[in-house]
Amino acid sequence: MNDETQNSTPEQDAEQAPKPKKKRGFFKRFFWISTFLGAIVAPLVVVILYAVTIYPTLPDASALKDVTYQVPLKIVTRDGQLISEIGTKKRIPLDYSEIPERMTQAIISSEDENFFEHGGVDFKGLARAAYELITTGSKQSGGSTITMQVARNFFLSKKKTYLRKLNEIVLSYKIEHQISKQEILAIYLNKIFLGYRSYGVAAAAQTYYGKPIDQLSLDEYAMIAGLPKAPSRYNPIYNPERAKLRRNYVLRRMYENHYITEEQMKEAQAVPVHAKLTGARIDIEAGYVAEMARSFAIDNFGEDALKNGLTITTTIDSQLQSTANLSVRNGLQDYERRHGYRGPIKHVAPTLLTNKEQLLEALDPIEKFGYLETGVVLRVTEKTADVLVSNGEETQLQLDNMLWAAPYIDVNKTGSEPQSVAEVLKRGDVIYLQKLDGQWRLAQDPKTEAALVSVDPSNGRIISLVGGFDYFRSKFNRVTQAVRQVGSNIKPFLYSAGLNKGMTAATIINDAPVVFHDRALEDTWRPENYSGRFYGPTRLRMALAHSRNLVSIRLLQQIGIRYAVDYLERFGFPQDQLNAHRDLSLALGSVQLTPLQVVRGYATFANTGYLIEPYLIDSVQDFSGQTIYQAQPQRACNAQCVEGDPQNAPRVVTPQNAYIMTSMMQDVINHGSGRKAKVLERNDIAGKTGTTNDQKDAWFSGFNPDIATTVWVGFDTPTTLGRSEVGGRAALPIWIDYMREALKPYPNAPFGLPEGLVNVPIDRSTGLAVPADTPGAFFEIFREQNAPEIPDISETKMEQITQELFD
Repeated sequence: MNDETQNSTPEQDAEQAPKPKKKRGFFKRFFWISTFLGAIVAPLVVVILYAVTIYPTLPDASALKDVTYQVPLKIVTRDGQLISEIGTKKRIPLDYSEIPERMTQAIISSEDENFFEHGGVDFKGLARAAYELITTGSKQSGGSTITMQVARNFFLSKKKTYLRKLNEIVLSYKIEHQISKQEILAIYLNKIFLGYRSYGVAAAAQTYYGKPIDQLSLDEYAMIAGLPKAPSRYNPIYNPERAKLRRNYVLRRMYENHYITEEQMKEAQAVPVHAKLTGARIDIEAGYVAEMARSFAIDNFGEDALKNGLTITTTIDSQLQSTANLSVRNGLQDYERRHGYRGPIKHVAPTLLTNKEQLLEALDPIEKFGYLETGVVLRVTEKTADVLVSNGEETQLQLDNMLWAAPYIDVNKTGSEPQSVAEVLKRGDVIYLQKLDGQWRLAQDPKTEAALVSVDPSNGRIISLVGGFDYFRSKFNRVTQAVRQVGSNIKPFLYSAGLNKGMTAATIINDAPVVFHDRALEDTWRPENYSGRFYGPTRLRMALAHSRNLVSIRLLQQIGIRYAVDYLERFGFPQDQLNAHRDLSLALGSVQLTPLQVVRGYATFANTGYLIEPYLIDSVQDFSGQTIYQAQPQRACNAQCVEGDPQNAPRVVTPQNAYIMTSMMQDVINHGSGRKAKVLERNDIAGKTGTTNDQKDAWFSGFNPDIATTVWVGFDTPTTLGRSEVGGRAALPIWIDYMREALKPYPNAPFGLPEGLVNVPIDRSTGLAVPADTPGAFFEIFREQNAPEIPDISETKMEQITQELFD
């Protein structure tokens, strides 16, 4: 025994004493009991809390049976041709029975091969996805079933949390118990995003292949089926090589699932990627109409109208809309050819001229509008030019077809007519081309613009509408938005006012020089006729036919400006515009109107005196096909009218007034400023030219009993079209080209003669009634109360008798 042991302190003795065993055993048992209870109770508590607080808030999966999709607004013509589809999401919903079996096989192989076996969650698929992730380092197949994706896309947020995944699993089981597998698959195939704003497989078929889904080939089905995993990464437009790998994987899975044979798989895998971005299948070009219809939809049904699958049926006739497009574009090209060639678009380097592919790539980004194509000049000889067209075609231009291409100097002057092609084109020139009579011709992008609108006078139905050369060049709709001076297009309405105040078509007004000191005009005004000549005493019929300005001014003076303005309001012309021109310049068309307002006025003459309201939207159907809007236009009532019927358009002009004015406007075509229209060889057309100061606006408005059409031509910023560019030259040819087709369905019959009119022989020079046997007598139409009395003998005969008495 050593000294340290013998001499230990009490504290040391305490530390060396053994600890109690009973206390240590208690804590150990408590730990294990707590752990055991926690393992049982905690999950139970979580389940109870989930069941009490979260599960009741999960949506009822049966609501998927009534699911609605964001479907674009569809706009069609009266005869069902597609004008446009407008919406942020392109979707073409299909019933399950409409989805091709190959599509469902491809998507199941790609996304959920056990879809028809599992109850919403595929644990085998989850295990396979985990195994692939471990062995390859990347996910080859997803762990989410189609049902889980439907649950996530319709009901849950995209935020990745454990709670959302739990909700997704629970919802998947609910969905599987409440709706059928076929319904789930149809919802998925209509909902899934597949790139380029396309939602659903049918929309994707149109977007990537430009055809209905039931016309796809096996490789195309597989390509679309490969997109849901990553629409951007596997997109055949953006990344064709990666898309091909994904497509071939889908084809292999289809083979492994026994949907296709090995031979079919290999054939489809060998097909090159050929997807091409394709828009909606547009049947008829009518961009201005589409925009008007879109505005109507939003104004009447709100912003949701663009995604609720509405179909708007317009009043447009597809055939006449195409005719109107072509007439306007050809008319503007004709104007360009009258004023010379402004030169090529650009010039390409000679080194590119031997490489067709590079040339086509150089042409591709150049914008082209209005049926124009671009081309590059490859070779030039004295009489010809070889051109590569941007569509890959090669053509030859002839000197005879480019004699118009004298150098443009200004709207009134060109250089000399070219004597060889080399004076116009050079090798490497990039040019515009227009196809005429099956041949490519040199053209240019017009600086001028035009508008055409055509209506049914009986009810205001807009038959065709062109708001400019090309909607995608300029979205400004000149039919409804261009407020321009109407020039002589106003004269028929002023003459109608004169008739209403007791004048006749035979009334004489002096066409002679006059000077006005008009306070409203703040200056001395010396108006002239377009020709610069004066014609002396002139009958109103002759004055209108030849658009005599001075006669119109004196007529306005005689009936009074206040009376004229009030009368013109009958035709629907805006009061504010008329009031802005309460002076004698109104006689020459200083008032500013839109082409739509002008054609409405002319329709009043065409329908014997009723004011109709032009309308574009015939009906609107919802996604289920129910009509939710139907136009109910007022109609011009010319037979079996029921007085007080709200569908009757208001009569604003007597039928006698309308008929006389129509006959006077027929003479505009037969003998006057619109005589080019005689080429139509019709007895039932009437109209009036219109030209404003300095030829800034050119008009022609004309009609028969069944159709009224107005054409305007000008620059958007009012500038002279050129000295000779009057309405009869710039606008009338467009009207003729359009009406040649528009009038074909209608009989060439004269306008109906209303009661209360008589024909009286008059002297052409004096407008006075003469006996019917008077040499050179002209039969004029009068209202019975205004008809002059026919003398028993003529004034000439009376002079002869008097002379004989005194001889």
